[in-house]
Amino acid sequence: MIQTSKNIAIIGSGLVGSLLAIYLKKLGHDLTVFDRRSDIRNIQFSGRSINLAMSNRGWKALREVHIEDEIKKIAIPLDKRAMHVIGQEEYYQKYGREGEAIWSISRGVLNKKMIDLAENAGVKFRFEEKVWDINLPEAKIYTGDTEKSAWKEYQYDMVFGCDGAFSRVRHKMQRRSRFDYSQDFIDVGYKELTIPPNSDGSHKLDKYSFHIWPRGKFMLIAMPNLDGSFTCTLFMPFEGEVSFENIKTKEQAKLFFKTYFPNVRKEIENLTGDFFKNPTSAMVTMKCYPWTYWDKVALVGDSAHAVVPFYGQGMNAGFEDIYELNRIIHKYGNDWEAIFQEYQKERKPNADAIAELSYRNFIEMSSKTADPRFLLQKKIEKHFAAKHPNKWIPAYSRVTFSDRPYAEALAIGDAQEEIMKKIMLLPNIEEKWGSVEIENKILSLL
Repeated sequence: MIQTSKNIAIIGSGLVGSLLAIYLKKLGHDLTVFDRRSDIRNIQFSGRSINLAMSNRGWKALREVHIEDEIKKIAIPLDKRAMHVIGQEEYYQKYGREGEAIWSISRGVLNKKMIDLAENAGVKFRFEEKVWDINLPEAKIYTGDTEKSAWKEYQYDMVFGCDGAFSRVRHKMQRRSRFDYSQDFIDVGYKELTIPPNSDGSHKLDKYSFHIWPRGKFMLIAMPNLDGSFTCTLFMPFEGEVSFENIKTKEQAKLFFKTYFPNVRKEIENLTGDFFKNPTSAMVTMKCYPWTYWDKVALVGDSAHAVVPFYGQGMNAGFEDIYELNRIIHKYGNDWEAIFQEYQKERKPNADAIAELSYRNFIEMSSKTADPRFLLQKKIEKHFAAKHPNKWIPAYSRVTFSDRPYAEALAIGDAQEEIMKKIMLLPNIEEKWGSVEIENKILSLL
């Protein structure tokens, strides 16, 4: 036993809250998880969730508490992008080296499974109990039916805020002096749609691909589910010429899909019905600091660092928070103040880095993936990386198929991009891209 048992509350029963509960329970603590929502195991999941892409960092965190194999049963490995560009045949872009893949998982299915695993480990869940306030110095939380109803007080030794981008726990921390906070909404929203399975239960599109329809300022993606369906997500500006604002009728929705997604519009189930029934959701980058209050309260996951979903790293980053927190706990034992200080100092630069990388990847996915010059650059990078794997690891691989710090991936990726800008300016690069001359030029710039 490396720690004295404490009575701990976790606010939020999402993926990060459930996994953190499993970790802390294994360390011998008494855990209660509060959530204002109903138990999602008993309800139909709403149409506002992008399928998740589990990658190395997430699997590493699950492996540490021996649940990786259990979660892989509900995931599908995707080893490539399938690109659907207007006027071209569908083509594929491999993500990394042989055997490297991201894994598609339904958020709802995964969350239900994580709650089951936490409950089986002895964690208590209190659903439909909204936390309205928290006394930070005393780790007391207050719950009730409404903000003005009589509240119930709970006393804990520690409280962890895992309650998402609009965290109630962080909201209370924001009132402290010298608490830095920013939120930045992008002008692009998203809406969920579905491609149903074939009548025999098979997938209508390639099962092992992340499907992208890049259209410049907007795009459609599709990720496979175990039941043969695909969860599709349409990303598009809220306002403007082509925007959610400008699609008001079923006829306009049909015309939009016929114009921009002709090869998939017939496959999308109840296209116009889902378009108007499912909500259009916003996306935010949220940053704050500090993430902790003395040895009493800490923020983990989106409550500390929400990011836009275009690198598929939101969940992975939150899971990595927990893995690193656990490592630091083993270093300091019962000294929670030291644990929290090192945790926030180590994780904050990496959270900022993945926020930047995630925003940039939207630009890449929506517009650059259909740009011949961009594709040539990626081809050169891949060719060089195959010949010199110790000298060049693409930024995507550093983020997705590695557990090196996000901040390192950002810095090295920026340095590589500067090199590639010079390479792409070389005369006749289209003909020479695979030559020894270009290889030696890159080596000279490293």
